[in-house]
Amino acid sequence: MTTRPRLHYAWVVLAATTVAMLASSGVRAVFGVFIKPMEAEFGWDRTALSTVAALSFILNGASGPLVGRLADRWGPRGVLAGATILLGVGTLGAATVVALWQLYLTVGVIVAIGAGGASTAVAAALATRWFDARRGLVLGITGGGMAAGQLLIVPLAMWLTLGWGWRVAFVVIGAVFLAGMLPLILGLIRNDPSDKGLRPFGAGSAGAVTAAQWGVERTTLRQAAGTAPFWLLAGSFWVCGYTSSGLVLTHLIPHATEHGFLATQAAEALGIMGAFNIAGTILSGWVCDRFGQKVPLAAYYGLRGLSLLFLPYVGTTAGLFAWAVVFGLNYISTVPATTSLTAKIYGRYSVGELSGWIFFSHQIGSAVGSFTGGVLYDRFGDYTAAFDSAALVAFAATVMVLAIREPSVAARPPTSLAVAPAGGS
Repeated sequence: MTTRPRLHYAWVVLAATTVAMLASSGVRAVFGVFIKPMEAEFGWDRTALSTVAALSFILNGASGPLVGRLADRWGPRGVLAGATILLGVGTLGAATVVALWQLYLTVGVIVAIGAGGASTAVAAALATRWFDARRGLVLGITGGGMAAGQLLIVPLAMWLTLGWGWRVAFVVIGAVFLAGMLPLILGLIRNDPSDKGLRPFGAGSAGAVTAAQWGVERTTLRQAAGTAPFWLLAGSFWVCGYTSSGLVLTHLIPHATEHGFLATQAAEALGIMGAFNIAGTILSGWVCDRFGQKVPLAAYYGLRGLSLLFLPYVGTTAGLFAWAVVFGLNYISTVPATTSLTAKIYGRYSVGELSGWIFFSHQIGSAVGSFTGGVLYDRFGDYTAAFDSAALVAFAATVMVLAIREPSVAARPPTSLAVAPAGGS
């Protein structure tokens, strides 16, 4: 008789991590829903509220290298648990604000740092510890979880806000998040396969990773910063932040409602974008496993630039939803490609820290995009100039990615993921 093999615990960790990323990214994404209600209640202008979002992006990104290093060194489980507490507390605190500085503290600081602890860097550290095979797909699934958070929680926030007000929306989202995510993370996620007496999924029959092997697959920040691929990856991911979470996530709802769309239609467009984020991100992971990362990543930025050029001229509900489909397909599809390429060039035991720094660049771009969108709106009365600027930098990112030279597989041992020199190999 034969017995069917048991499900590898790596898939349980992946499922729990994906749900945690879903919830965390959804909580992080809801601020755009509250911009116009807060303007109406407090009289704050668009630039002031955009600056809250910009501060949030900067601190969110600044925490990435630290949490990535902690995840690499001590494991991602505790980092995720701490991030969950901060996100929940910050969201509940946002429900009580009566002054702008309080919004800066709760959303701009506490929620931002909490979201940084549940970011791509920590998910990448978990994925590369638990999976030797199908990493691109795994990173695509965690990226899809981030997209699903937007799909589920942004429309929920809009529904709660329209029915009971923005304060109730903050309370409900924060309380449910804390009650659901903390037990999930502590109960199911483990730092390393050895914690369950296992080897990574897809690993060969060799023993545990030796200190020598760990050194081969470890690249310090100083070493990486001396290479061209690191700066090209960071620069292109800066563009990702500017064009996606910085500009579109913060300003799409205000833009749409000021062009004749209902607030619910704008939220539905974000939901559609989130749905196609899931499909696009998982498909991106599969494509990266099958065909490599560089060419697909360049194509994503090119498509993004074209879609942003068209956005100011979308005037029908069907057109808005169609645009959301196109933009959604490449919104987070850059994440598995960028993270897999980072691991491929610099090694699995540095991917958390280096992805954290690259993600910091993304969040600086997000801050600049959010702030620039608000300033250009106040200057010109609409977002056309902001979307045009985003299209231009997206096309520049296409060139950056194509300029990356990957290390030669033939020039290194099969188990090595050693760093490439600045000029490539």
